[in-house]
Amino acid sequence: MITTVLVAESVVLALLALLVAGLLRSHAEILRRLHALGAGLEPDGAVAVAPPRAIDLRADDGSFAVASDIEGAGLRDDAVHIAVVGAQQRTMLAFLSSGCLTCQEFWSAFADAARLDLPDDIRLVVVTKDAAEESISALLRLAPAGVPVVMSSSAWVDYNVPGSPYFVLVDGRLGRVRGEGTGATWEQVNNLLRQASDDADDASREARIDRELRAHGIEPGDPSLYRTAEQITESSRA
Repeated sequence: MITTVLVAESVVLALLALLVAGLLRSHAEILRRLHALGAGLEPDGAVAVAPPRAIDLRADDGSFAVASDIEGAGLRDDAVHIAVVGAQQRTMLAFLSSGCLTCQEFWSAFADAARLDLPDDIRLVVVTKDAAEESISALLRLAPAGVPVVMSSSAWVDYNVPGSPYFVLVDGRLGRVRGEGTGATWEQVNNLLRQASDDADDASREARIDRELRAHGIEPGDPSLYRTAEQITESSRA
């Protein structure tokens, strides 16, 4: 009888060991795939966001995705339409969720007007999913004063949003997406935006200079562009 019990216990322990080993292998495979996708697990169990992608504000060359207006519902069960295409300013669409842990940083940042520090020609709009996929009570608590919050799952589909938090910058006059990406903090995302704006200003100045030179018959590579200060002085004396 004792032998039978010992054998049964051994079998049970062996099965448990196989089960635990299988679970560990599955967990390791999940972590490996997350790592391959550029994500990790934070101590509180939330999936860490991928590194932010650069926002591109160069002159439109037709490669940017076509934008669309935001149609959805407000937090008071009212219909909301945000005109994005055709707007004279740029629109930063912040795709957030009421249950996303990483999103809490952005909800807090948006509630503090001093932290926004957005360029004057950019307005901020928060887009969540439909009411069936969100907590209305949480959204009412999180919604920042002065920032539109629209519940619109269709907007997530229109802009191919992979998850939250995610940011899409739209140029209303061109009706196109000019940049998109994510980050761990609002400061990180805003720095990307400002850096891209500075790069765009530099590119605009270079294009203007090129136009002015061409107007005077000077093309790129013209020898006159590479003359030294002494050569320029001698030429002016002559």
